[in-house]
Amino acid sequence: MKIRSENRRKTLIWFAVTFAIVMACLAAGVIKTAEYNRAKHFESFTGPDLFSPESTPKGKVSIAAVPRGSTWSKLFDLNNEGLTENNYQAYTYDFTVTNDTKDEVSGFTFKLTFSNDVFLASAWNGSLEIHQNVKGGELVALIPDLRDYDPSDYPLDIFTADGESFVTMKAGDYLVYTPSSSMNAMEVPIEPYEGTTPGIIMYIAIGENIDDSVLELEYTFHRLLTSEPLFWIFAVGLVLWLIALIIAVITSFQIRKYNERHERDNEIISESIETFTGFIDAKDPYTNGHSKRVAMYTKLLAKELGYDGEDLDRIFYVALLHDCGKIGVPDNILGKPGKLTAEEFEVIKSHTVRGGEILSSFRSLKDVGEGALYHHERYDGKGYPKGLAGEDIPFIARMICVADSFDAMNTNRVYRKHLTREDIISEIESNKGRQFDPKIADVMLSLIKNKKVMIDD
Repeated sequence: MKIRSENRRKTLIWFAVTFAIVMACLAAGVIKTAEYNRAKHFESFTGPDLFSPESTPKGKVSIAAVPRGSTWSKLFDLNNEGLTENNYQAYTYDFTVTNDTKDEVSGFTFKLTFSNDVFLASAWNGSLEIHQNVKGGELVALIPDLRDYDPSDYPLDIFTADGESFVTMKAGDYLVYTPSSSMNAMEVPIEPYEGTTPGIIMYIAIGENIDDSVLELEYTFHRLLTSEPLFWIFAVGLVLWLIALIIAVITSFQIRKYNERHERDNEIISESIETFTGFIDAKDPYTNGHSKRVAMYTKLLAKELGYDGEDLDRIFYVALLHDCGKIGVPDNILGKPGKLTAEEFEVIKSHTVRGGEILSSFRSLKDVGEGALYHHERYDGKGYPKGLAGEDIPFIARMICVADSFDAMNTNRVYRKHLTREDIISEIESNKGRQFDPKIADVMLSLIKNKKVMIDD
């Protein structure tokens, strides 16, 4: 029972530790995903990297600003010089933001710093935060939708041509574009391997371009937990853990049923054997209970010598049956108060052989016949029935020999009273290496001295 309890405790600890590891993987995945989603990513684009449809993506998210062809032009007489020909051309710049990752882009902004003077006419699907350097200071205004721009609402430097107002952006001025998430625009989020294209219309001096302008892109991701490798480690680990738990529960249930059946079988065997040995002990009232006591002493010896579990049960049963051959010895010889004749002693001695024969068909209990057949063999070779000596005598028979002799000395017999404690100890000491295996005799002496077996007063 102690071993089963220890195994159960180890199993519970194993399941608790592995479950903690699996959940730690999930927690680490959640934390790592959250940190990844909070992190801001930055990319910078200029020249061919920005103003080319064949621009190579840099990093995880790229942007390309390609102007559409245009024939619109206007006259911008900035210094009231009396110009008569159109000198600025309108361009529609499509800023295509491409998400070349397996994660969703949850949001982005970009800052466009102009390399030369331009005039902003319109923009869509997002707001513009305008930054102008004017007379040593900075003017800043957030325009939700440049298409509805009213100059009177914002303190910005503007220029009017043909009755139309334009936001003036000098070289070094910049704008910050923030995309719209409204249902109409839906610039964000950007799905994996998809893109979005906000646009800005601006007027640039004829013959010039903004290819030296710099665009700085800032973006964040929304990575799903299922995209994190630690999540799949957790998922696989949890499935394996659950499978192991189911197997453990089923196995535990089967083992419990087996143990219950095994215990019932042991009870039946024990009761059957004890009933049988009770018939033997009943033949001689002076030795009543002898078989069970010898079995108990033998089991104690075996436990001290390192046996455990089912081996102890088997040893107990073998010892319990050691005198079964006496069933065939006449009562008048077993209970004779005086000295036995030579013929009567031979009859008594025959109980070992008879016991071995009786138990020869009892194959379900290993070595059961050895206890009955050899428990009267002596370590010095002067015992019976075969005169075996030392290690040739089966170990279980050597244990029964010591236990049997101890019980004989510790109980009243028809021909004498039981011996005193000192006499019993003296007899065992003097017969070490003669009648008894010295190692087993020492264990019995230790049991006596430590009062693990009691001597009748």
